[in-house]
Amino acid sequence: MRVLQLSDPHLLADPQGLYRGRQPLACLRHGLDQALAQLQPRGIDLLLLTGDLCQDESWGGYARLRDLLAERCPAPVALLAGNHDRPQLLQAALGRQAWIAPAAVAMGPWTLLLLNSHRPGSVAGWIEPGQLAWLAGQLGGGGGPVLVALHHPPVAIGAPDLDCIGLQQAASLLELLRASPRVRGVVFGHIHQHWSGSSSRAPALPLWGCPSTLAAFAAVQPCPLGQPDWPGGRLLELAADGADGEISTRLLRWRPLDSA
Repeated sequence: MRVLQLSDPHLLADPQGLYRGRQPLACLRHGLDQALAQLQPRGIDLLLLTGDLCQDESWGGYARLRDLLAERCPAPVALLAGNHDRPQLLQAALGRQAWIAPAAVAMGPWTLLLLNSHRPGSVAGWIEPGQLAWLAGQLGGGGGPVLVALHHPPVAIGAPDLDCIGLQQAASLLELLRASPRVRGVVFGHIHQHWSGSSSRAPALPLWGCPSTLAAFAAVQPCPLGQPDWPGGRLLELAADGADGEISTRLLRWRPLDSA
């Protein structure tokens, strides 16, 4: 199973509007096209967008996303709310076309668990106790390997400005994930850069951060492809038989639209 992760497009109601000096809608369209082209001929089984979908939290921004996905995406879609989102509008605009966190997505022997770390009025993330209880129930029921996705990183990545606005009180989540032998990896957005590592609370659990389709933040880790300032995404390949629960990842990069 092949999952394409894109993140942090920061769309606006105005399709020509600028954020961080670029047109977010054009950048997302370009990024999706570039990623899909790089992943031919096998394509993808799911597109995962890990938050900060709509910078101005507008109905128009989500409508632009809905129309773009209907036009350009050849696979089912899963969506997370980030701090720059309004979950109610996201659900209203795209609830019939996509899985929206919190949700469990069956992918053959795998389950993709989508967590909503949005907290109204806060840039930092939070997972409410009720959602942790839901997650515990999902991990305790059935079998098969699990991939978890959320917007905010559940660990410090080594960038002070970002670490203070990551997932707050993440220990409860990490302990829950560590305790389940089903969880094989966690992916997140928010940091606008490639990152991979683990947590001292769950050292065997791999964690992966994703670049933004719009703009990069200063890189904490070296970029394997040597282009830390380019937009990008991540391919996650989930072992088809599910027996070993293996996940392999591939970082994707493409030239910024204004220099392509």
